[in-house]
Amino acid sequence: MSNEIYLGYHFKVMPLQPAVDILIAELGSAGFESFVETDTGLTAYIQKKVFFESILEDIHILKSDEFEITYTFEEIEQTNWNAQWEKNFNPIVVDDVCTVRAPFHAIPNTPYDIIIEPKMSFGTGHHETTHLMIQHILNNNFKNKSLLDMGCGTGVLAILAEKKGAKPIDAVDYDHWCYLNSIENVERNDCKAITVIEGDASVLKPKTYDIILANINRNILLQDMATYVSCLNPKGMLFVSGFYNEDLPAVQAECEKHLLKFEEKLERNNWVSLKFLN
Repeated sequence: MSNEIYLGYHFKVMPLQPAVDILIAELGSAGFESFVETDTGLTAYIQKKVFFESILEDIHILKSDEFEITYTFEEIEQTNWNAQWEKNFNPIVVDDVCTVRAPFHAIPNTPYDIIIEPKMSFGTGHHETTHLMIQHILNNNFKNKSLLDMGCGTGVLAILAEKKGAKPIDAVDYDHWCYLNSIENVERNDCKAITVIEGDASVLKPKTYDIILANINRNILLQDMATYVSCLNPKGMLFVSGFYNEDLPAVQAECEKHLLKFEEKLERNNWVSLKFLN
């Protein structure tokens, strides 16, 4: 990390779950880069240069009546980010089939073992949306299917997709940290079929794919859906996540506007993931 000035926001949350997970996802979408869960809630970090006064106005959970959330913030000195997440990153096991762990965790007894060093990227399997997308990958046939992981974060979904037989794979993220982190994690898991690309939906054309994974957020999904559909091969599969149950009608309507057929819904703590067929 460069010697940027950071702000640290210290959130006290009651009850802790699922509020902390929701808060991480919403803050991540707003530009916060690193998170440390605490006994009372969460500390979130953001570069001072990208901070603006109204940045928390779109963090919907802060307005929820279901949780009591208060916060303070401070300007902080340079932090050893890796040491911070190492203290708080526990292995995740999905359906007793797939383990997502850090390099320092014990080797698990599951068919799929993914080693992730998340640094400042989103996607360790802890969050509901990543968990749901992993379930979709485990439940579907990816063998010899070309695949796009859009908004790849740590690269965890692309890595699992390769382990499930998908190839070739493009993993795309506009965030430079995610781009670099995905490259590291792809190499760490000895993946050979994944190409990591830095950019947004504008880098996709004229490529096409049998499967597209898009775990981003509601607004980006709605904005870029036409591009995703144009890149999806006939009889292809689109998996989307990164939004709440109440956002489902808008996302489903946008997909069906482009003649995609709804196939399956997975839900976890009010977060949703959908499968569509072309």
